[in-house]
Amino acid sequence: MSDETTASAARATAGAIGHGTLVDPRGLSARTDRAGTTRPAVVRTLAFLRKLYGLVQRYFPQFLIAGIAFAILKVYANGGLTLMGAQIKNALVLGAIYALVAIGYTMVYGIIELINFAHGDVFTLSGFYAFVIAGLSGGAIGSLATHSGIGLLLALLIIFPTTMVAAGFTGVVIERVAYRRLRDAPRLAPLITAIGVSFLLEGLMLVIFGADNRPTKLSSWITGRAVRVAGVDVNWKDIFVVATALGLMFSLGAFVRITTLGKAMRATAQDRSASLLSGINVNRTISATFFIGSALAAAGAIVYSINYDLIQWNLGYQLGIIAFTAAVLGGIGNIVGAGVGGFIIGVISVFGGQLAGGEWSNSLVFAILVIILTFRPVGLFGVDVTTRA
Repeated sequence: MSDETTASAARATAGAIGHGTLVDPRGLSARTDRAGTTRPAVVRTLAFLRKLYGLVQRYFPQFLIAGIAFAILKVYANGGLTLMGAQIKNALVLGAIYALVAIGYTMVYGIIELINFAHGDVFTLSGFYAFVIAGLSGGAIGSLATHSGIGLLLALLIIFPTTMVAAGFTGVVIERVAYRRLRDAPRLAPLITAIGVSFLLEGLMLVIFGADNRPTKLSSWITGRAVRVAGVDVNWKDIFVVATALGLMFSLGAFVRITTLGKAMRATAQDRSASLLSGINVNRTISATFFIGSALAAAGAIVYSINYDLIQWNLGYQLGIIAFTAAVLGGIGNIVGAGVGGFIIGVISVFGGQLAGGEWSNSLVFAILVIILTFRPVGLFGVDVTTRA
């Protein structure tokens, strides 16, 4: 009986193999290819997903450009050239603000590998600095700005340097008090500290300035239409915001490439220990990085106030995360990438909000963050390098 059963099983197995099906001892069957190797459906599915992942990872910039182009053309199809032009203008203005804040994130990360979550709150605090400075003179600075072209220039020469210097020293104090002792600590420690500093700054602003929106009154400084293109009014303040952002970005790029401090910053970002051995004052270089990043956030806060006129204690939390997304998109640690990422995020936010509804604009930006971290964590301009110890 036993011999007959064994022989029957052998014949069944031989027949199954001949028909391309492998019968295992557990009674399960799986299809095989012509070479006789097992190819379960789950293996084929995983292979397909792996190939798809590699495809998206490789051509991520092209997919991103195609998506943006589709959104712009869709808005054009829905509302015509006027609506498309108006949204392009809005995207450039918003992107300029994101770019200025994103550069601060990428500079700090590039030199000490810290995600400074308090940076967005430095942006908000800088807006309040501008609010206070403009109000200290009893409105004289505002009157000067609206009196004449020369008066506006003088007012800007007052508000920009003073606010940027105040914000810069705020960044230096934060680095010296909260972060310097944690440079060699486990990565989680400075990250938690950065979140704590963010909550501290928000609490201070809430107590000092209150929970209500504060009108900065800077929007009255620059008024009037500069030009009308395809039915779209381009105001002087729009041009000022974008020109200021681009000017500061190019100036920073030249500073980092040409000056001694800029070269020290690049060297410290490349190898902190080697920079210290070569005679570079690493502490001073890192403090200067925080100063410059915070000063750029202050410039972003001023142009934000000129364009939107309102500042609130918790503004920097959400705006900071969006600017951080821009820095990651461009390639965290890459200054040019952060600037480009800011403008791209501005386009995604504006056109995505136009198509999906304004309440979805931030959700789309955060979805972009998840997609970037999943498929291309080095960003558009970043380079995949081994993490420093």
